[in-house]
Amino acid sequence: MPCLLEVTHEPPNSPLPSPSGPQRMTRLSGLLVQPGGVQAGRVTFGRQIETLELKGSEQVQPRYILAGFIDTHVHGGGGGDTMDGTEGISTLARFHAQHGTTSLLATTMTNPLPKVLAALEAVRQTMELGIPGGADLLGAHLEGPFISPNKLGAQPPQTLLPTPDLVAQVLASGVIRAVTLAPELPGAAEAALAFAAAGVRVGVGHTTADAETVMAFLSAVQAAGGRTAATHLFNAMGGIEGRVPGPAGALITDSQTWLEIILDGVHVHPTSFLLAHAAATERVMLITDAMRAAGLGDGESELGGQTVIVKDGKAVLKDGRSIAGSVLTLDVALKNALATGLSLPQVSRMLSAAPADSLGLTDRGRLAVGLRADLVVMNERFEVEAVYVGGEQIALAPAS
Repeated sequence: MPCLLEVTHEPPNSPLPSPSGPQRMTRLSGLLVQPGGVQAGRVTFGRQIETLELKGSEQVQPRYILAGFIDTHVHGGGGGDTMDGTEGISTLARFHAQHGTTSLLATTMTNPLPKVLAALEAVRQTMELGIPGGADLLGAHLEGPFISPNKLGAQPPQTLLPTPDLVAQVLASGVIRAVTLAPELPGAAEAALAFAAAGVRVGVGHTTADAETVMAFLSAVQAAGGRTAATHLFNAMGGIEGRVPGPAGALITDSQTWLEIILDGVHVHPTSFLLAHAAATERVMLITDAMRAAGLGDGESELGGQTVIVKDGKAVLKDGRSIAGSVLTLDVALKNALATGLSLPQVSRMLSAAPADSLGLTDRGRLAVGLRADLVVMNERFEVEAVYVGGEQIALAPAS
């Protein structure tokens, strides 16, 4: 039987510029996961994917090579949090890289505006410095403060109205790639157009709006050329009823809106997940919404200045009622999605191509020649064995 994970290195065969000199080429053999299916093959890459070779019917043991995972909504992990500053952001990026995440948006919490602006500045500084051994930091997801005070979930009660001045202040950071807004707030429609004009994906979440308000909001953003999304679909918004479709119904049925889902066994029932997938097969994307406690086990933690209790993989505020983010990683989300009966190519799309498309990224999210060599290698139990970010191997095995 041929070697399943064949790893070889060669001198570069193309002049890829690098501040540290030419990067060597790497070849990996295994089962390539692509939209059309899973097939034995080999990928050769430096910073970009140079070749993909399929091996026809050749039999190999099941070890999979997938496009790197992209998390568009993650607050923390491994003890670090976006609101901590550069060190916290680097910590969370390294932690999630161990679990297959190769690109991410560091996500803020609803806090007093100076703290939010400081977090955005920390994202900017971290992007400039880079994160050796970590996922590629794409920018920030601004979740709050422009959300409903009546649908906080685990967000602190520090909400603000999205006035033109405040929107201009947060956009001045230059790092926001996604934002969450409650459409019913005064000024939200105008704010959404300002964000869209800046190339920011506009998400609907933490909202009490009805379906009609959400549909009008999405249409206006899309008409202006903006991209739209659901912020953790089904959570911090009304559910779907026969006569009251609510925000979730509007978001699922809008053919241009991407759908974030936290598939951790706590936030969303598997049947609700399959409902969204059946209605919006190409638009579902898995996120972690992870907090700093991810990877740290049970015990007391913190989220946005609030005490959080983690027990048996579920994080709640001290009152015991409000779910407080998650301790999810995307490799676990993959396993959870497979457990619902979906195929590996379908789930891989939710982790890579769909989030890339939601952000307008064209350089990653798929196994294709010319794209970034962001790769995840998993064994037959879907455990991470290796992770490559821009062709650099940054992880050998997941953190315990």
